[in-house]
Amino acid sequence: MTGEFEDMYETFKAILDVFPPSEAVKRLDLLGVSQEIIDQIREHHEQQTIRIKELEEPHAVVQGNRDTWYTGPHAKDKCWPAIKDLLRKADWPEDPAIRSLDDSSTRVVSLLNHPKEKTFSTRGLVVGYVQSGKTTNFTSVMAKAADRGYKLFIVLAGIHNGLRRQTQARLVQQLVEPNPSMWSQLTGLDKDFTPTENPASYFGKNNKTHVLCVVKKNATVLRKLALWLQKATEYLQDCPALIIDDEADQATVATKTINPLILSIMGSLPRCAYVGYTASPFANLLIDPSAEDLYPRDFVVNLPKPKDHFGTEVLFGRYALDGEDPEQVDDGHDMIRSVPEADVPYVRPETRADVEGFEPVITPTLRRAVEYFWLVTAARRVRGTGNPHNTMLIHTSVNTSVHNSFKRPLQELLEQSAQSLADATFLSRMRNLWEREIARVPAEEFGEKTVSFDDLVPELPGVLHSCRIIMDNSSSEDRLDYENGPVVAIAVGGNTLSRGLTLEGLSVSYFVRAVSAYDTLLQMGRWFGFRNGYADLPRIWMTDELAEWFRHLATVETEMRRDIDIYMTEAETPLTFAVRLRTHPALRVTAAAKMRDAVTAASSYGGKRVQTHYFHTNGDWLRHNIAAAHNLVSDALSNAVRVEDRSAEGRYVFRDVPHDAVIDFLGAYKFHEKSPENDAELISAYIQKRITTAGSLRRWNVAIVGNPTGEPYTFAPGVIVGRNVRARLAITNPAPDFADIKTLMSRRDAAVDLSGDAANLTEKGIMDRRRAELPDTGLLVLYPIDKTSEPSAAKKLRAPLNADAHVIGVGLVFPEPRQGDSTVEKYISADLSGVRIEDEDLSLLEGEDA
Repeated sequence: MTGEFEDMYETFKAILDVFPPSEAVKRLDLLGVSQEIIDQIREHHEQQTIRIKELEEPHAVVQGNRDTWYTGPHAKDKCWPAIKDLLRKADWPEDPAIRSLDDSSTRVVSLLNHPKEKTFSTRGLVVGYVQSGKTTNFTSVMAKAADRGYKLFIVLAGIHNGLRRQTQARLVQQLVEPNPSMWSQLTGLDKDFTPTENPASYFGKNNKTHVLCVVKKNATVLRKLALWLQKATEYLQDCPALIIDDEADQATVATKTINPLILSIMGSLPRCAYVGYTASPFANLLIDPSAEDLYPRDFVVNLPKPKDHFGTEVLFGRYALDGEDPEQVDDGHDMIRSVPEADVPYVRPETRADVEGFEPVITPTLRRAVEYFWLVTAARRVRGTGNPHNTMLIHTSVNTSVHNSFKRPLQELLEQSAQSLADATFLSRMRNLWEREIARVPAEEFGEKTVSFDDLVPELPGVLHSCRIIMDNSSSEDRLDYENGPVVAIAVGGNTLSRGLTLEGLSVSYFVRAVSAYDTLLQMGRWFGFRNGYADLPRIWMTDELAEWFRHLATVETEMRRDIDIYMTEAETPLTFAVRLRTHPALRVTAAAKMRDAVTAASSYGGKRVQTHYFHTNGDWLRHNIAAAHNLVSDALSNAVRVEDRSAEGRYVFRDVPHDAVIDFLGAYKFHEKSPENDAELISAYIQKRITTAGSLRRWNVAIVGNPTGEPYTFAPGVIVGRNVRARLAITNPAPDFADIKTLMSRRDAAVDLSGDAANLTEKGIMDRRRAELPDTGLLVLYPIDKTSEPSAAKKLRAPLNADAHVIGVGLVFPEPRQGDSTVEKYISADLSGVRIEDEDLSLLEGEDA
């Protein structure tokens, strides 16, 4: 670019602060800029606009296709460059970290209204990851909005003083201190909002500063702020405001006091943009879109997953989604340790009546968790890198008296351990624990160097001496404080530690808290985040049931984000589509009050794969399914139009089997009750509906897929294949009579009845070919699974199946839907039926130049 172009483009961007793009171009003409330069500027602005709209990350759902007014920072900006400088000093890499933050915050600001518009009331939602830098993102959004003329910034910082104070400190450090003359503050580090007598001093035309207000979502505080703003109405007409709602699903949605007060505050601001930030947006996506509420009607943004972030999927793995090859979906890292169900009553009261007088017991698993925390802290001191703080979280109950009851036994364990440092038996146990753990998660896989036990032993006395036992809850005076030197702390707490608040240097968690909803569960995961310098060392102790819930939740999260991205590409808006949220048999999506306006989303089996991955392991249950499978094969042998014996490759295909045989099989085969998508009654009803309404699924192909080198399994005389090996997910204390194999059906198996070689076809390619070859034919695949199923050495997170009898797995592939396709109720979503969408008036375009 020429120097003249660069200078004039900066002028053009400055004019954009006042005028829309088309008018800004006319102003350049009035300034005498040559037509050649104007054309270059117009083209460059259009390219920048497209880039902002089509950033690979974050993906967004936007209402309308408006030409954005904000395409990135200006050279004259003050607030955003200050943040960049601070991040560079904190050793953030320019690429990808700072660039990604720049792009994603630009994307959010581009979706806000121009601050010069006379009136606006925007509602948006930004979906991040737990402990992933959402605060840094919204601080960057605030900085860029301030650089363009937004004046009032209200941050709703959770419901606890700790998070509000932490947020205030961050904003002061990154926004106020670098440019102190540009900011006025309505709140302080230890002072929530207190009304002042003279609003004109903040909002009058003589005050050019930006106004910062960080409040917690507390009715008393918000009521004072709402009343104060009402008194300042005459000064707010020219005051573009940005409200950032941190933890936007907490207290904001479906509350009788907080929600109306937020709406009241917005009602006092003629120019107001509300942007919610959360990692658990389930409640926000279920708000009634037709009501005058905070449904994100204007945009929804998925923030990119930061590099090296530990999230749900990374730790727990997830299940395959429709269209994915299960073999390509990771099991997660080997960092989860099992707490036996029998231990739970010793660390958490079983009933409310047991709370009073409850005394926890240091169980073997809790002892191992605490001792491992001390070893990690010593190892991190040897490495001397990363976060200087070291924290362990113990979360077993929401009750503060239960938290406090842990003080004495943990303090006794600490003192006994300090006295045992010269004891050979104690050191031998610690050595065994350390060497077992570092063998399960090699440091080299994370770019770290293994610390030997002999190297960390000299650090243990100092670690134990500096370790504090802290009860951090709403009634305690002793709180985690990371501002006065390196911390080594075992924190016992509840809700004050379960949202927003960052636990610095968190390496070990012991978590057996009973929860009932997705958002509660996800926000309890304080172990999510960044672990620079010790990414190989974090461990989580929890029950197997909780681990399965987190694995399911990782699947829900991925599917939800995929919904947002897919609908963006299909030019939908938050008012014409509703994000689907997969349900779970034991967990609510969110609190009942927040789901009162939700509806069951229409989701079809059409074009989908369904497969079993949960199984009982008791012989009676398994033999029942064996009998059902044998009967199906016998029916297929008798009624199939053609039988393909491909036993050399471990396969049989029975073509054009009547649907009655499949319906009978589904009535006899028992799916595990934890698999809501594997509902025999729903599947059978779906098949019957498609037969009667669309004439589809009358005929099925039934296949058997075995292992050509496996031990033989006989389905019927002459129908013999080798048994498959499907090891279960490894669990230290497996629940009796339960196995999760996670992966059953490969992508290749879904093409077993197609012509030609399908080995290199993608999932879409397979479905395209099925549509062409078998548009009305379903596929049912039977898998004989060896009851022992020893895993290979490479499968570190797997254990032998060890069932009482051989297992029959089932996969179903449905043709894509046609007219009359039925639906299946396994998702919920917002109800869009009350939303009135006006069609574009095409007559307004008549007479315009083509």
